Amino acid sequence: MNTFTARPGVGGPFPTVLFYMDAFGLREELYEMVRRLASAGYFVVAPNLYYRRTPHFATDSSPEGMARLFDMMGHLTNAGVTRDTGAVLDWLPSQADAIATRVGAVGYCMSGPFVIAAAAAFADSLACIAAIHGAKLVTDEADSPHRLASKLRCEVYVGCATNDKWAAPEVIAQLEDGLRQSGAPHQVEWYEGTQHGFVFPLRTGIYDAIAAERHWSRLHALFARHLLA
Repeated sequence: MNTFTARPGVGGPFPTVLFYMDAFGLREELYEMVRRLASAGYFVVAPNLYYRRTPHFATDSSPEGMARLFDMMGHLTNAGVTRDTGAVLDWLPSQADAIATRVGAVGYCMSGPFVIAAAAAFADSLACIAAIHGAKLVTDEADSPHRLASKLRCEVYVGCATNDKWAAPEVIAQLEDGLRQSGAPHQVEWYEGTQHGFVFPLRTGIYDAIAAERHWSRLHALFARHLLA
């Protein structure tokens, strides 16, 4: 499984953040986000979740390109990404720049469910997680995120766009009910007037600079509480 990693230029070792990609895959836009997060004092690992099919994925917004994207996204499962997460956690102790015992995670879009599944499976390893404009947060499956949420023990932050067909208010309400059942500290925050994908700088017509900066402040505060203390 190929990954992109970043760390501060000096010092270390650093607490670890797992960065789960959106459906458009690893690309320079995400690499810049990984670098920005790393600059705050973290060893950041962004695995290519499509590695079973291709080491590098690129597409466009044409009908053909979007069909390929949905095909790639469709072969991923919570169970599969959880296994991949376990592989990353097993690998971390071999990395001199990483503190393998202080780990947080963030998942974007399609990876909202994956970060929740990982935290449920590795409750002793993940100290905090964030899901940003997640999709498929409520399904009919046994491992639906709204069901797994009741098993979480770490602090959870959920950032939601108010105009998001992939995560309507009634969906988020079910997820939040599961979080309440867990007893774990959590926050669900709505970003007024935003659309799905608002954090990505190159998402023309969707990117919201003010909301994106607020999401960064929330991530930095979450990770600082649990990983830098």
